[in-house]
Amino acid sequence: MDNSREESFDVVVVGGGAAGLAGALTLVRARRSVLVIDSGSPRNAPAAHMHGYLGLDGQSPAELLARGRAEVEGYGGRIRPGTAVAADRLPDGSFRVRCGDGSAVRAGRLLVATGLVDDLPAVPGLGARWGRDVLHCPYCHGWEVREQPLAVLADGPIAVHQAQLWRHWSERTTLLAHTWPLGEEDRELLAALGIRIVEGEVTGLVVEDDRLTGATMADGGVVEFRALVVAPRFTARSDVLNSLGLPTADMTRDGHVIGTCVESDPATGATALRGVWVAGNVTAPLEKVAGAAAQGAQAAAALNADMIEAETRRAVEVHRAGTGRAGAPRGDAAAGAAASAAAGSARGAADRTVRG
Repeated sequence: MDNSREESFDVVVVGGGAAGLAGALTLVRARRSVLVIDSGSPRNAPAAHMHGYLGLDGQSPAELLARGRAEVEGYGGRIRPGTAVAADRLPDGSFRVRCGDGSAVRAGRLLVATGLVDDLPAVPGLGARWGRDVLHCPYCHGWEVREQPLAVLADGPIAVHQAQLWRHWSERTTLLAHTWPLGEEDRELLAALGIRIVEGEVTGLVVEDDRLTGATMADGGVVEFRALVVAPRFTARSDVLNSLGLPTADMTRDGHVIGTCVESDPATGATALRGVWVAGNVTAPLEKVAGAAAQGAQAAAALNADMIEAETRRAVEVHRAGTGRAGAPRGDAAAGAAASAAAGSARGAADRTVRG
């Protein structure tokens, strides 16, 4: 393979959602050359509106991402549609990111913000209503269904907690026992809160005029409600990270696995592999849009600081070599030199873009 034609960037951001774009924006404003590889499949794509994002409450998630891409490109960043499938660490400490179309790019550092997949319970019809009236987060959707009849599908360990939580938005909350065995303590808690329990498995949804009106039960009965709360399994989109030897970890609740994530430093997003940072739902599955964006910006700042440290080490080495001093500090000099050269090129390109 002829690798001489591969483009090189200070940072490749894998994932073009809120976390990835916030990280990319921070980095291009830090005068770094940045490429965002965006598969175009954000987790919240089914939702018409996002909520709880200060100043942007009620905005379309698609509009947020469109504005974010324009802002990144306005500072000279690049957005490339496509899917990153794997990455390789190169001998000099940099990375080659391989895409599904066979192309590849090089990066001095990686910021991976690929998010997660919500694996829904195995009830027919849930996927078609997901993000509309099949819900999981009361802070995202609770206001919109307040005081309406709600049902919680119990197929895992957090169902009782969900029922307790959602009851705050509607006292007309029912728990569908479905496949999860309820203990006596759970039943007492639900009774104390006035939450009705319906026994038996749910077999499907009832939809009238494109509105959810209830669920069919295995005994032939129908339970009426206007929104159904479920607990998806949070599966990290971790292929690129796994290819670099970074494993996923199980998220558990009460001894039951409810999802996977890639572990990182909670303050900086740094992973166990030097040069690789993560942000958003791939590392924090319970984070909402605003929190994911904040993580992206924090990780980008930490990443840029790391690059500055490497460039400084290289500058000291060059200075000492020129003055004949011995004992230059040891570090990733090659990566630092490459990053410094790329950064100079990026600063010129970015400045021309902004000033033009």
